[in-house]
Amino acid sequence: MQLDWDKAINEILSEKMSCQACGALGDEMIVGYTRETAAAEFAVRCKECVDKTDCDARKLVVVCESCARTYRVNGELMDEAGMMAVLLDECRRNLEDSVDYLATYWKEEIDVPFEDMSKGLEEVDPELFKEEDSWRLRLEEEYLQLHRWFRERHLGIPDPGWRSQYVEEVVGLGYSSLLGD
Repeated sequence: MQLDWDKAINEILSEKMSCQACGALGDEMIVGYTRETAAAEFAVRCKECVDKTDCDARKLVVVCESCARTYRVNGELMDEAGMMAVLLDECRRNLEDSVDYLATYWKEEIDVPFEDMSKGLEEVDPELFKEEDSWRLRLEEEYLQLHRWFRERHLGIPDPGWRSQYVEEVVGLGYSSLLGD
């Protein structure tokens, strides 16, 4: 009899979670937020940040109890399904912020002549629009991956009505969405 080591290892680790800071494995981890600068080195949303030296942004992290103390994480001990629900909620918040930015918030950040206030970002600053819209599309792809995770495990999607409300808002603004029509 020959043992399929890849399959055996995958089965053993299938429901294990890994600490983002130290790599420790466990059935549960602390899932929460921290503003500790050092957490920018492993926080998922900080991967693409260029300068992490002075980051005081609120970061969502998944860490073991020991690292939670080290990085002062305000969170809860959760299993994999709980963590995925938090990640889904975080992705939703980021999507809502992105749509709000595309709709109106950009007007507060760039110098826009009063007569251009009724225009869309794509008309006023096409490059900035392209950057922001590509960020929104990456978040939508992430949302779909998280959504698939729940479906593959036959778990209910937390707050399933959110998706249709989001799509209605995006389409109402004149944009397309990967989340439906």
